[in-house]
Amino acid sequence: MSAALRPVPRPGVLAIEAYVPGKSAAPAGVKLHKLSSNETPMGPSPAAIAAMQETASHLELYPDGAATKLRQAIAQKYGLDPERIVCGAGSDELLSLLTYAYMGPGDEGLYSQYGFLVYRIAILAAGGTPVVAPERDHTTDVDALLAAVTDRTRIVYLANPNNPTGTYLPFDEVRRLHAGLPKTTLLVLDAAYAEYVRRNDYAAGLELVAESENVVMTRTFSKVYGLAALRIGWMVAPAATADAVNRIRGPFNLGAAAIAAGAAAMADDAHIAAAVAHNDAWLPKVTTALEGIGLTVTPSVGNFVLIHFPDEPGRSAADADAYLTARGMILRRVGAYGLPNALRMTIGTAEANEAVVAALTAFVKGGARG
Repeated sequence: MSAALRPVPRPGVLAIEAYVPGKSAAPAGVKLHKLSSNETPMGPSPAAIAAMQETASHLELYPDGAATKLRQAIAQKYGLDPERIVCGAGSDELLSLLTYAYMGPGDEGLYSQYGFLVYRIAILAAGGTPVVAPERDHTTDVDALLAAVTDRTRIVYLANPNNPTGTYLPFDEVRRLHAGLPKTTLLVLDAAYAEYVRRNDYAAGLELVAESENVVMTRTFSKVYGLAALRIGWMVAPAATADAVNRIRGPFNLGAAAIAAGAAAMADDAHIAAAVAHNDAWLPKVTTALEGIGLTVTPSVGNFVLIHFPDEPGRSAADADAYLTARGMILRRVGAYGLPNALRMTIGTAEANEAVVAALTAFVKGGARG
């Protein structure tokens, strides 16, 4: 059918490259180790599962449109005002809602070179213009971001720690970035992996949000809390920003099961501590093992590592990905981020981690024919 005979999306929509999640399938007959989506190998809190199950007998009822129980649980844990917390279907939805609320045609959204792909999608969907600042050693460069700010910059997005690189900015650098921005520019701190960071100079940004009128922090239950299937995110923001987002947020954007499970998971400190301890043990082990076989690994503070491969036939990231996939180990290709010669590996179970290291050891020795 001719395009003239059907509705046509507004300019720019069809230029958006859709986000492609990490693959999750392996060939038949091999055990699957899915390490492509940064999911926790510890699974969800038993308390979260029980809370979700309790909602099953009331599926005829709409959920609480304000997600009150979840916002109160978050507020209690972090000492926040629940009125300044907004919950969403993953932090992805909140990132998009912030963009729709503050950006339109002619406006610019700024992020770093290897920043989360959703930023670009949200900016384009809002009719804005994406602006990318170069990184230094796969790490956000504050000076490069500030140099790219113009009078049209409405939002600066900072993933800290960053996905897919695993690098981070110390909090004094985040403060320097904020100090250099116009008061009318919104700084969005995407702290999806904050729970995993073990660096004394890191902070997720709660203090900066509390003392500023142009800073928002977003978080997720999809990583350390093990609730990716329920799609739960939250943000804390100045009162005016929370009000703006609530005005365009869907009235029932979180289901009852998500609200109940999220509140229970937030209170299960022991489960979170176990997940973090597992990552603390395995992140350095995997990094050291991969470097020991001659691969370059970007230093990570998250629950994943970015592994670099030579751009050589038989030894490239694409070859390594095919080699691993054939053996049931699914890592993440990151060519869409401009990293065609790298794979991102989630820290998984002990069995999965050891299997990948063993397979890559064989691959490095024998190439794709190994």
